[in-house]
Amino acid sequence: MRFNRFVLILALLAIFTMAMRVSADNDTWWHLRAGSWMVENGQILRSDPFSLTRNDQPWVYPGWLAQITLFGVFQGLGFAGLNLFTALMVVLAFGLLWPAMEGQPLMRAFVLILAAVASAVYWAARPHIVSFALSAAFLLILELVKRGRLRLLWILPVLMALWVNIHGGFAFGFLLLGLYLAGELIELAIDVFQIDKPIGIAWEARKSLVLGLVVAGFGCAVASMLNPHGPQMLLYPFKTVSIGVLQDYIQEWQSPNFHRPEVQPFLWLLFLTAIILAVSPRRKRAVDLLLLTALAYMSFLAARNIAQFALAGALVLARHGQGVLDLLRRKQRKSRQFPPHIANAINIVILVLAGVASLLKIAAVNAPDANQMAIDESMPSRAVDFLKQELPEGPLFNSYNWGGYVLWELYPDYLSFVDGRTDLFDDEILSAYLQAWRADPGWQEVLETWDIRLTLLEPEAPMIRGLRDLGWQQLYADEQAVILARQDAR
Repeated sequence: MRFNRFVLILALLAIFTMAMRVSADNDTWWHLRAGSWMVENGQILRSDPFSLTRNDQPWVYPGWLAQITLFGVFQGLGFAGLNLFTALMVVLAFGLLWPAMEGQPLMRAFVLILAAVASAVYWAARPHIVSFALSAAFLLILELVKRGRLRLLWILPVLMALWVNIHGGFAFGFLLLGLYLAGELIELAIDVFQIDKPIGIAWEARKSLVLGLVVAGFGCAVASMLNPHGPQMLLYPFKTVSIGVLQDYIQEWQSPNFHRPEVQPFLWLLFLTAIILAVSPRRKRAVDLLLLTALAYMSFLAARNIAQFALAGALVLARHGQGVLDLLRRKQRKSRQFPPHIANAINIVILVLAGVASLLKIAAVNAPDANQMAIDESMPSRAVDFLKQELPEGPLFNSYNWGGYVLWELYPDYLSFVDGRTDLFDDEILSAYLQAWRADPGWQEVLETWDIRLTLLEPEAPMIRGLRDLGWQQLYADEQAVILARQDAR
């Protein structure tokens, strides 16, 4: 077995083992419910059937293909299937990144694993995990194109046609195209104004790549219209980021909390890349600096962008890390090496041991009770079981974090007041939800507007005290959730 292949397999096996974990999060549930509805009804969702506050309103969402896939995996393999699917998408992303990276195998493996650790905050059984792999595919194609393989540009519109039916992260593909194009234009300007190349010669050297990227961009724009909602999908990313409540209150859209240990590897990757760039003898490509600054800026604004930074940062760190290693390398006596057959045997033993460790991790994560225990810790499963059995009269006001779980477990008996579909609820409903949850002035009007007769909330929700003051009856309570009902509710 060649050493390069051995290192790659070992690195990807390590990443797979890290990624094999309980993958269901707060939003996994509404994606599963949407996929289930589409499979059962044989059509794409175009309006909302799941919520009280947006029922029958148009719902433009690009994730239908991923939602159906996730539901199919769950239906066939349960939570173990979701865990496996998520881990495979992570491995696919970093496997695609490997040929785009430069440098010796061990250095590339170190960078790959560091980038994986930095991006791990993003790994969950949601459509965005497929978007993560597609981001890596775009980076691979663009890197190969920059190295002269212009014919690969046709692949980008094909990938975009798939991406726009999977997740709103397709906008990241346009961002990457724009950054690589801007990098070429900046280097063209440097050639002309700093190196004093004649503009005709400088343009001729970069013309094919610049025009190819422009044409690919137009091709991707056309391809992004190939979805059930047509050209209006191009506006979807702008609508999402314009929701004020999203940035103010939704954790993954807020700036990272660097006191959390799982976020700190992002800083390790960022600072190490900056230091390596500063001392690297290799020429700094304009696109390298653009990728780092643009994606670091986006990551500081919203933690969900850290994963994309990890992919791009790995490319830059590997490229310039090899330059630093070349600079530090000194003449050494030739070290003794194992004969090829012994080296191959050692490599195989190491891979077998790593494979056994990975299997043990897989078995632990997919044990019958492991996933349910994790769900019980994060979701109000016992309170929901009570609602299933007793079916007290709604409509229901639920915690935002539990909205997807309500859809999965209680639909159609209960509709959600809000859930993770922020693009559907926008500022109007999300602000009303926060007003009621926090018991801000006028909160009772929100309940009256929607004739709320039942609530499912965290014990610490300020609204609970207000409801008790109004005489609402407590039907159920535990350390996770409290269920209150209006006294006149049946």
